[in-house]
Amino acid sequence: MLNFSSNKALYVGIGAGTIAAGAVSYLYYRYSKRDVMPSKWRRVGTLDQINLFPVKSCAPLEESDKDGTWSAEVLGLRYGGVGDRALMLINDQDEMITARVYPKMVLIKVKLVGESKISITAEGMEPLELDFTKLVREAPGADVHTSVWGAKLDAMLCGEKYDRWFSRYILNKDSGLRLVYYPYQVPVRPTIAQMKREPFLKQEDSGSFGDATSYMLMNLSSLDDLQERVKKPIDPLQFRGNFYLRMDTNEPFAEDKWQWIRIGEEAVFRVVAPCTRCIFPNINVETGERDPNGDPLKTLKSFRMFKNYDSPAMGVHLGLRRIGQIKPNDIIYVEELQP
Repeated sequence: MLNFSSNKALYVGIGAGTIAAGAVSYLYYRYSKRDVMPSKWRRVGTLDQINLFPVKSCAPLEESDKDGTWSAEVLGLRYGGVGDRALMLINDQDEMITARVYPKMVLIKVKLVGESKISITAEGMEPLELDFTKLVREAPGADVHTSVWGAKLDAMLCGEKYDRWFSRYILNKDSGLRLVYYPYQVPVRPTIAQMKREPFLKQEDSGSFGDATSYMLMNLSSLDDLQERVKKPIDPLQFRGNFYLRMDTNEPFAEDKWQWIRIGEEAVFRVVAPCTRCIFPNINVETGERDPNGDPLKTLKSFRMFKNYDSPAMGVHLGLRRIGQIKPNDIIYVEELQP
């Protein structure tokens, strides 16, 4: 990316220097204009579903108030005192673990039972409660050095009772896994290496323990298109999106062309990258088993490969540019294209 911190490029003399300066100025103009929040918007559909995943790779938050309000904040989506991917599991080598290796993690349910309290359940296990307002005070007070796809950060250990519960369910052992909490008020980890080439991505878009960014949107029209190509039923939850858009008109993959998205009247997001896919969507969220034929990833590879990307894309990564409140059935807008 070009560096425009110096004014010297604007005053480099005549001849070739003047041409070069003009080119730099023009590129800067185009870049800056594309990254300005739109003043005009057009409606494309409604917010059909909202997902918040308190524990990375586990099931989304279950909450009783289906008409409740969600907050779009810099770290990610928040409902009451519970934040998206504020918790993560690591192994004895302090390495992140996910359902890609342990697919039964998707069967771990998380239910809201208080303003900031969740109940974690799984088949054959006693319920485990975690209160975020007490977590920092009751935790052992030790940090651990870990990383998310190579992006290093320190996380807070939650305590032995949580470690034992997850180890028993996932590993069938009393130890081996530890639950960690993201204790910061702002994003602190660097952008993962695979995303650094994205021109509109900012460091603060990294969020908490999410893979790449703090928000991801799926277009249900795109999922319907994929479903027509795959013989087995696909649950939208296999793609782990925060927002699921129901378009007013059926336009599969229209999201590929969008630059800005507004949800409701307040929250504004910048589209920063396509969401490239790994084996995670192959996991059945009802059984915790991988698809034996490698779908839907195999089918995605047949028609959704993008230039300069090694994996097929489905959905878009978002960076928050204006905080706001969000609720189900909110209208979703995109930038109004200028003539």
